[in-house]
Amino acid sequence: MQKEKILIVDDEVGLLELLKITLKKEHFSDITCITTATEALANIHSINYDLIVLDVGLPDFSGFDLCQEIRRYTLSPIIFLTARDSTLDKLSGLSIGGDDYITKPFEPLEVVARVKAILRRQQYAKEMAEIQNTSVKIYDYGRFILNEDNAVLTIDSIQIDCTAKEYDLLLYFCKNPNKVFTASQLYETVWNDLSVGDEKTVSMLISRLRKKLRDEKSPLMIQNLRGIGYKFIPPEKEVIL
Repeated sequence: MQKEKILIVDDEVGLLELLKITLKKEHFSDITCITTATEALANIHSINYDLIVLDVGLPDFSGFDLCQEIRRYTLSPIIFLTARDSTLDKLSGLSIGGDDYITKPFEPLEVVARVKAILRRQQYAKEMAEIQNTSVKIYDYGRFILNEDNAVLTIDSIQIDCTAKEYDLLLYFCKNPNKVFTASQLYETVWNDLSVGDEKTVSMLISRLRKKLRDEKSPLMIQNLRGIGYKFIPPEKEVIL
């Protein structure tokens, strides 16, 4: 049986039961189903979930608003469920800290596949950290420090919270300075998936990173090469200890 704790928040009781049954068939045993944002937030205060499946249209307040509140307490991956299928809605969800986005109606097995993919990447990252625990890797650029061993970003001695996708993209840039990547290459690396509209998604994620890195003045650390892609130019030579 899978040991990960999963929280599903949706006001459609039938949908909750369907997802719970499907996940249990795939050997996920620790599943909590909740119908309101208020109750979900109360649970998140006391329980550390490994993944959250979150409906956007909740009865008490928006799933987008709930996501922003959740991000004050945990960086656990969040998959949005919603009937809204516009690119703007998708980008809005990703920009506030969501990790994936599934539009209704959907096949329950699609949700299971996305859940497995995210948890698999998390487990892989943990295993790699354990393998490399004898050598802490620190990317020190003066402007900011990224500690790969504990996945902590520090700017001016202040720890900055990052979503899983923000961290994955920043780490990839740090490992590959001064190299040019297309939006599709970055999307495949961070999301481990192919998608239509990936350029806008990557652009939104980079915009969030620039704000956190205070990288909004010329010359930019993360440069957009029009018609080509993106390149990370370190402000100072990296130091790996």
